[in-house]
Amino acid sequence: MTASQTLLAVDLGAESGRLIAGAFDGSTLEVEVLHRFANRPVMTLNHLHWDVLDLHREILTGLRLAAQKRRNIVSVGVDTWGVDFALLGRDGSLLGNPRHYRDSHTQNIMDSVFQTIPRQELYQRTGIQFLRINSLFQLAAMRRDQSPQLDMAHKLLFMPDFFHYLLSGETANEYTDASTSQMLDPTTRAWNNDLLGRLGIPTGLTQPVVLPGTVLGKLLPGVRNETGLGEVAVTTPATHDTAAAVAAVPVDRDRCASGRWAYLSSGTWSLLGMELPTPRVDEAAFQANVTNEGGVNGTIRLLKNIMGLWLVQECRRTWEREGRELGYDELVRLAAEAEPFHALVDPDCVDFILPPHMPKAFAGFCARTGQEAPEGPGPVVRCALESLAFKYRLVLETLERVSGTRAEVLHVVGGGGKNRLLCQFTADACGIPVVAGPVEATAIGNLLTQAMGIGAIGSLAEAREVVRRSFEVETFEPRESGRWTEHYQRFQALVGR
Repeated sequence: MTASQTLLAVDLGAESGRLIAGAFDGSTLEVEVLHRFANRPVMTLNHLHWDVLDLHREILTGLRLAAQKRRNIVSVGVDTWGVDFALLGRDGSLLGNPRHYRDSHTQNIMDSVFQTIPRQELYQRTGIQFLRINSLFQLAAMRRDQSPQLDMAHKLLFMPDFFHYLLSGETANEYTDASTSQMLDPTTRAWNNDLLGRLGIPTGLTQPVVLPGTVLGKLLPGVRNETGLGEVAVTTPATHDTAAAVAAVPVDRDRCASGRWAYLSSGTWSLLGMELPTPRVDEAAFQANVTNEGGVNGTIRLLKNIMGLWLVQECRRTWEREGRELGYDELVRLAAEAEPFHALVDPDCVDFILPPHMPKAFAGFCARTGQEAPEGPGPVVRCALESLAFKYRLVLETLERVSGTRAEVLHVVGGGGKNRLLCQFTADACGIPVVAGPVEATAIGNLLTQAMGIGAIGSLAEAREVVRRSFEVETFEPRESGRWTEHYQRFQALVGR
């Protein structure tokens, strides 16, 4: 790969999407956001759907801008959130807009599935944390509801697979995203088709599993005509956004030569984990309900999903509807000025999944737990950030127990790394240094795994050295750990630990 060649990353999140260009000269990577756009889910007939055709239109717009602004574009790849999927008919057409993972149709479905497949068997066969949003439970809900789409479906593509299909015409299920579905064997990387059959789910829907860095093909002629691009390769990055972000963790080999480090991919969701060579599906992992998701170069991401900055995002949206326009910087400033440890909540309480009024959901949790509810943006946001920091400590301790490894440093990547108050709270609560950055880790990991796929980078370790050379990070040392430990015991009591 020459110094002038460019890769393109399409990074789709739950709130927004970006098309980012990356120029790699063999030593360092420079990135530029060429196009930003909103991701606007649509509620129709009381069900929440992704508007995938609108997203595809925005991707084409971004590719058109890239063709105008950049030269020697060699590859493009898409990463998204996990678990959600599109169904295609026999003629290759889309069978309706995909359901949003927060849609209500999966309520109570887990207990129904466990009547057919015992919890422990399902965990041992898949290694995935039990969440009703998982693809397996979504498909089981469709079968329970006698969905005609499921009967008509010929192929299942996870969200990044679907957008790759629209760009290249090729169908495949990329490993890192497929691993979030609770349908894949974590050791063999093969589909557990017998589990699907026991639930009445068609077993021929899934596609061949391909690894990060697989070149699927070239842009379709129609896409080239629409965008002005040439025969650019469509390459699967680590298509699950967290897998891409973890690939871009700038691990300090001198400080963490033993591999004892943890990561926190911080955004709408928080995903806190450790990178391991093999999955953990033993009794301790099952009881802890940790998840084993696929990573780059055959690694396993042992992690847990935590509600994340969704708590703050939804509060902000609620206040905007009420006429109070508050930016994130202003909310963080107000939180820093608020009383410490006034109230705490469990970020993963069901109250916070999709409440009609997030600040009232905070008040309701506090009322049930005998606490005085925070009032106003500053106290509510401080409650959210302190509670997240304590939840990070709780999950980190769980991961250390399951893995048998103690973390010496926590790397925070993603948009949450810009929240310096949360980073400091996390260092204080966990009692270890927090290294924040790069913010654009997901897109960076997307670009670098594409570069690995086309032969420009030789290994994951080499890719991480590129990140260290190319992007700055900020370190937060723990302080006042004793005070945080005192209130951590109170948090444990609130969450039943």
